[in-house]
This record gives sequence, structure tokens and C-alpha cells, in this order.
Amino acid sequence: MSGMRSRDDVPGGVEGQHPSPSLPVYLLLFLLALTALRLAVAALTPLSPDEAYYWVWSRALAPGYLDHPPMVALFVRLGVALIGPSALGVRLLAPVSALIGSLLLALAAEDLAPGRRAGVAAALLFNATLLMAAGAVTMTPDTPLMLFWTATLWALARFVARRTGGWWLLAGLFAGLALDGKYTGLLLFIGAGAWLLAVPQLRPWLGRFPVWGGVGLGFLLFVPVLAWNAGHGFASFTKQGGRSAAWHPGLRFLGELIAGQIGLATPLVFLLVVAGFVGVARRFWHERPPGDGLLLALGGLPGLVFLEHAIGDRVQANWPAICYPAALIAAGGLGGAWRRWLAPAAALGFLITGLVYWQAVAAPLPLPRRLDPTLARLGGWREWADAVEAARLASGAAFVADENYGEAAMLAWLLPRDVVVVGIAPRWALFSLPHGDAALTAAPGLLVESARRTARPSGAGLALAPRGEVVRARLGVTAERYRLYLLRLGDGAPAAAVLPRP
Repeated sequence: MSGMRSRDDVPGGVEGQHPSPSLPVYLLLFLLALTALRLAVAALTPLSPDEAYYWVWSRALAPGYLDHPPMVALFVRLGVALIGPSALGVRLLAPVSALIGSLLLALAAEDLAPGRRAGVAAALLFNATLLMAAGAVTMTPDTPLMLFWTATLWALARFVARRTGGWWLLAGLFAGLALDGKYTGLLLFIGAGAWLLAVPQLRPWLGRFPVWGGVGLGFLLFVPVLAWNAGHGFASFTKQGGRSAAWHPGLRFLGELIAGQIGLATPLVFLLVVAGFVGVARRFWHERPPGDGLLLALGGLPGLVFLEHAIGDRVQANWPAICYPAALIAAGGLGGAWRRWLAPAAALGFLITGLVYWQAVAAPLPLPRRLDPTLARLGGWREWADAVEAARLASGAAFVADENYGEAAMLAWLLPRDVVVVGIAPRWALFSLPHGDAALTAAPGLLVESARRTARPSGAGLALAPRGEVVRARLGVTAERYRLYLLRLGDGAPAAAVLPRP
């Protein structure tokens, strides 16, 4: 960064400034090979309902949506623009983001734990987790969040190494983009502030322009999301904020959270993460080194937030993903006997993730739904859509509808292009999609409804007649059953939007 002042000229002291770290060529070659494998897996596995839903977002771009900020829609839009509407097009930036994020993580580790060979270890452990294995071949809001969270950590690690203010501006840019990916990006700003307060030699930076300039730049990038919420009754803020309102103190979900993280990190990696954080916390308690403080602020602090939330409500397994970049740098910097566990932990993690990839692509094991998340999320959608289309033709329905947003998006993705697909739910009123088409009330449609819903669909403006059932299955193993209804939409029907088609 040109024009930056040297560390001798700025607050915070001069301590051990070192040049930009370099990474071994074999790490880059390994990550490139891993990325090629992930691109193949992303191309060969069908979309999940959530991914199809985010594809719908990309066809109705907006500064905000009910569920999340818009960055995932931009990622999907770019991938599809580059290689077309396919599973790989929707997911294209997921393996690419994993590659970039892994390199940035390794560089950050070299800055924060110099001389400990932490960069290679952190990158390998990061990619050996089930969390990363799944996130690198699917497209969700966590994809841009993790990329820009890791980029923010890297920029702040460069600040630790160089102690020049321009890195704060870059960190603010990345943090703002992370916040445009998911609202938990706000913890970057909170964590960075807590870090400056907790490290005595960094406190003078609280009065300097680069810090506040970075904060301002980050929130400037978030202004469109704020404007969208203001124009839509703060629907997204209300929805996400409602999770906190449902908090009921107790210990019901705490064990579930810990067990889930052991599984997603893989057991040995999780053990190293805990050991790494314990070591970092001890050093910080006695010496207040800035690097260790940063790891605690961007890894330990969000972890405490999720632990607190789990005391009173369920924490989705993917939420703590933001803790792992810092956590794995802490693990990669372990010394002594702990280093002997790095290679076995990475090997076990890659073995487990390889088996998961194999099951997702080829399903060699006929596992039931409760034991096979790849079946629940990915299995049998093409055959299901074909069965729905056959039922539509047999019933003479003019369109197909679904009240579940993910299933409606899957129908829009898979059904023949000339079939009208309708999403029926209040959320669709917030989208820039066609609404209130006269054709929807002039002819009957076919409503698809999961059999897991115990109550029959009902409400003002809906007239229903049962029309049988279809099953979603993979290699003879049932994933889910669906009831079909002949549907007529009348006055007072819920919001109905005509969904885009590939």
C-alpha cells in the first residue's frame, strides 16, 4: 500500500516488523488440486433447495432480502453469468472462495505466529474440516461471509506485522463486504473494537483516522441493506432479531452445539482448536501480545456469543463457522507434543470429507435419511420434479405451486421451461417478481406439500382437492413424501409470485 507511514511514525510501538510472508509451492499445488476436485463435486451433485432459492434471488437482485443481505445473490449471478445456469454455475465461486480464503488464512497465520510454521498447518486443518468441505462445494450466505471474514483477519494480521494504518482501511472494506453477506459480519466490528481496547499498546489507535475510516467504509457498504430494510418495514432485521427474542434460559441446546462442532470440525481438529485457544488465552492473559488478542477477538469472542445463545435457543451448526479461521491459526501455532497431532488430524479430516463427497456424488451406501444429510438435502430432486410434472399433466393443472420457498425454487429450477411455477408465502411479496397474474386465478394449479406438515393447507383464497402423492427417493431410499392438491387461488389468497426459470 503506497503512501503508508512507517511504524516508527505511528502509535503502538515498534516491535518485530517483518516482511510479507511467503508460502511453500507445495501448499499452493495441493490447494489447486483440491479446488479442481471440489469443482467436480459441485458440478456432479444436484442443487439443494436453499441453493435454488438463492438462485431465485440472483434473478431478482435487490439490496436486501427477508433472510439475509444480498452478497450470496451476487455470487450466484456472477457464477451463472460466467458458465451458464447449471449446478456448477450456481456454485462456481464457492470452490474459488475456499481457495482464496485458504491462502489468506495461511498468510495471516504466518503474520500472527511467525516462526511456528503455522501457515501450512492452519490451511490444511481448515480444509480438512467437514464445515469447509461442505461450504466449498455449495453456495450459501456463509460462502461470501467466510471469504471476507478471513480477508478481514488477514488485513488485521498485516497490521499486527507492519503496524501501518492503511491496513485498517482494507480491513474495513472486507468487513463491510462480510456484513453484506450475513448479519453476523457485525461481530468483526465488535471484535476489532474489543481487541484495541484489550491490548494496551494498541489503544492509541482508537483515536486515529485509519481505524475510524475503516469502520466508516465498512458501514458505508452496508447502507443499501439498511435502505432496503427501511423500505420494507425492517422485515429482515425483525426476522433475524426474532431469534434473540425466542431465548429461553436452560442447557437444552448446549450439548447439541458442542457435539455438532465436534462433528463438523472432525474430532481431532476440534481437539487441536480447543488446545490452541487455551494456549492463546494463557499467553494473552500474561503478556497481552497483539496477535493472540486478535485471535481471541475474532475467534473466541464470537464463540462465546454462540455459547451464550445455546444456553437458551438452538444454534444452527453452520453459525459458528466464523470462529474457525482464527481458531485454526491458534491450532496451527501449537508447539511441543501437540504438533504431532497436526498430520493425523488433517488426514482423518480429509478421509471423512472424502467419504462425504463420495456419498453425495455416488451414494454407495443406502443410508436412511436420518443418517445421511446428503440424501435429505440433495437426493432425488430430478425424479421428484418429473413425477410432479407427470401429475400436473394428468390433472390438467395450468401451473405448479408450493408453500415451501426451497421446494418452490427447486420446481422453478427443474421443471420444463414452459411450466409456470408459483411460490405461495408472505415472503414472496418482498421480491421484485411478477405478482397477481390473472392466469393464476383463471385456471387450477397443482399444489405440492410435504407430508411432514401435519395440517392440510388451508386459508382464505385457497380451494383444494387431493390429487395423490409423490415420493422423493435416491436409489430406492425414501427422502420425503409429498401430497398433491388441485389448487384454485381466489380473493384473499396469500402472496403468490411467479418464479423465474433457467
